[in-house]
Order: sequence, then C-alpha cells, then structure tokens
Amino acid sequence: MIFVVDIGNSNTVFGAYRQDTLLFTARVQTDSLKTESEYAVLIQNILALHDIQAKALQGAIISSVVPPLSPIMKMAIQLIKDVPVLSVGPGLKTGLDIKIDNSKQTGADLVCTAVGALEKYPLPVIIIDMGTATKLTVVDRNRAFIGGAIMPGVMVALEALANKAAQLPPINLQVQNLKAIGTNTIDCMQSGAILGAASMIDGMVERYREEIGQDATVVACGGVVEFILPYCKQPIIQDRNLLLDGLKALYDKNIG
Repeated sequence: MIFVVDIGNSNTVFGAYRQDTLLFTARVQTDSLKTESEYAVLIQNILALHDIQAKALQGAIISSVVPPLSPIMKMAIQLIKDVPVLSVGPGLKTGLDIKIDNSKQTGADLVCTAVGALEKYPLPVIIIDMGTATKLTVVDRNRAFIGGAIMPGVMVALEALANKAAQLPPINLQVQNLKAIGTNTIDCMQSGAILGAASMIDGMVERYREEIGQDATVVACGGVVEFILPYCKQPIIQDRNLLLDGLKALYDKNIG
C-alpha cells in the first residue's frame, strides 16, 4: 500500500493506493502547530477508520505548499512504519519538461496535477485546481509544462469580501436556483462568487486555447470544484482525485 499526502494551505488530504486503486481519501484541516507524534496518531486513526493496518504500508509520498510541515509529516509516517517517504520537489523524476522561467519555483501541487493529467488525458491539457488559490496550468502536446495563472480562490475572495465590507455577511456555496441577477444581498454575493468564478474559468480557458493555438482537454480538481463546474459553459472534466493520482504516478516513477 502506498500512502499519499497533499498538504495544502487550508486542508491536508490523505489517501492510500493498493496498486492503482485508490482505497480512500480523508481531508483534515492543515495545522502547522501539530507535532510529528500528533500527526502519526491522526494517520493511524485514519487508517484504522478505513480498516487498513499500518503494517501494509510500503511507501509514501508527500506534496506540500507549507514547507515547514513536510519534514514533520515525513517523520510522522516513519513513526508508524519505517518506509521510503518521497517529497515532491527538485530532483524528483516527473516525466514533464518544465519550461517556466525558474523550474525550482514550480509548486509541488502544480507538478502533481500536471503529472496526473499527463498520465490520464490527451494532450495538450489545461488543468484547473480550485483550492485556497485557483490555479490554471498547461501541459502542451510535447509534455512540456509551459506555465499558467494564479488567482484568489473562491472562498478566499468571499472571506476577504465579508471581512472588508461591513454590511456583507459570510456565505456558503450551497445554492439552489442560482440566478445571475440577485434580488437580495446573499443572492448577489452567491451570483458573484459562483457565476463570477465560472465565467472567469470559461474566459481563461478560451484565452489559453487561443495562446496554445489548438484545442485542448480541460480537467478540473480542488475543494470547491463541484460548486463551480456545473455553471461553466466550457466542456470541463471533473477529476477530484487528480492530484492524488499524480502523487501515486510520481512515486511509481521514482520507486518502481
């Protein structure tokens, strides 16, 4: 069994693979103050919850956008069982030709989603990852990671709006009968957040296709993707486990 960990700014996602089958996913709040022992207990509890014994663990791989947590998570896993634990970063074989200005600055999460898309979908591919930040990236038909765009995530934008505008309340994205033209404050904010994000994605995908000069597969993942994707007009594949699948592919490429 291969254990995979995606440490994001807001949430950390755990998963486990038996060969190519994803056995489970578990999402917890990212906490930089937890020790390796606390994370070891958390991981053991998650494994037990899914009826998996720690002795089945053969290896692990970590993607992190919170650098101080990477060594803590590695130690936590090795407290459970002494197995190889990889971290996504420079020196790891990816199968990508990273062509941004400084390849060492490529976020681990962006590498993972790119590798996941490269393994699963026809090229070129446009990848949308909707989490704390909304990120769009491109892998071209030559397997080159050529860049992308980063903008505030939907929930981050909503939190900023509620914090900075005294008369605007916090809202959630669970909406029925959403209309573009809202008739009260909550409806207006939900329209702006959901339809605004969907329109931004549609527009960016169109611009990306123009710059690439050809059609492209479009795939989306991330914590809020299920709330936004139904309102997009572009054909977009939803793949919630894209990043975890990329982690497993990276592990296989480096410890085969």
